[in-house]
Parts: sequence; structure tokens; C-alpha cells
Amino acid sequence: MATEKAPTVIKKYANRRLYHMGTSTYVTLEDLAAMVRAGEDFVVNDAKTGEDITRSVLAQIMFEQESKGGQQNLLPTTFLRQLIRFYGDSMQALVPRYLEFSMDHLTRDQQKLRDQMEKTFGPSAFHAMEDQVRANMTFFTEAMRMWSPFTPKAGDEPEKPSAPSTQASGGNELDALKKQMAEMQQKLESLAKK
Repeated sequence: MATEKAPTVIKKYANRRLYHMGTSTYVTLEDLAAMVRAGEDFVVNDAKTGEDITRSVLAQIMFEQESKGGQQNLLPTTFLRQLIRFYGDSMQALVPRYLEFSMDHLTRDQQKLRDQMEKTFGPSAFHAMEDQVRANMTFFTEAMRMWSPFTPKAGDEPEKPSAPSTQASGGNELDALKKQMAEMQQKLESLAKK
């Protein structure tokens, strides 16, 4: 029977520096994030008190990742609000187990999806698909900006038709298209803010 490897010990000093006991070097939060991605287990102890502060350091890593500009956030605002609402709630004790269970299943399903994609389309298929989705969203967002002159600004009243036109049906269709484009742009902007 194989024995489990003890987690790496990281000490956090008062000056906020993190010291990797295994390599005898100082590390950054980005280094710890890379260790997590690589599946390396570690604990972070306060150097003065010896208290286990792993949870707060992991939360700090998540905060740093979420704060990076130009990156898709992993935690939507609605999820964060819902999570905060559980603090102090009678259901609070159940939330950690539920989240662990959900993340375990997501991780297993993610690996199955990656395996199927690689088997079907080759080793780089998943990354190519992610890149294509990003490119499509960028293209679509830029296309929507081209239509921005037709979108009403907040507080503006819609234009009232002046006189009946000989192209009344064409004008109505154009107004309907303008309205649809404005709604689509609002949806895209709200998605981009998440």
C-alpha cells in the first residue's frame, strides 16, 4: 500500500513573505497558484503562531486571480452574492459539503470531456475550441458596436414618427430591427460585466 506524501509546508511571515520549507526559498501567491494547478498539496502556517492559515491564503489566491484584468472571471457576481447569503444561515453547514461534491463531479466530468475531445479531434482540440469561442465573442461584440448608433441611450425618449411615409412597413421593420439590436447589445454588455 502506498503512503500518502505529506503536504509541503509554507510559512507566512509578518512581512507577508511566504517561505517554502521544501525548497528553502521564498515564494509568491502566483507560485502557490501554480502548485495548486499542478496538484501539489501544501499547508500554510503562520510563522509566529504556527496557526494553519491555508484557507485564508487560498482565498487570497482566488481574490488575486479574480482581480486580474482582461481575464474571464471564474466566480460570477450572482454566485458570490448567493454564497455570502449562506453565512449565518441555517444551511451554512451543508454548503461546504455540497460545493465539494459539485466540484468533484465537475472535475471528473471536465476530464471526461477533455478526453473525448482529444480522442475525437486530437490533443489540442480543447484549446483550439476555447480560442475559437473567445474569437467569436470578440467578433460578435465588435459587430454589435457597429450598430451602436441605433441603440437608444439611457434617458432618451424614442423618436416619434413625423409624417406617414410611403414606406411605412419598411420603417416598422427597421424600427423592430433597431429594437432587437439594442436588446442584444444590452445583453452582451451585461454578460461582459459578469
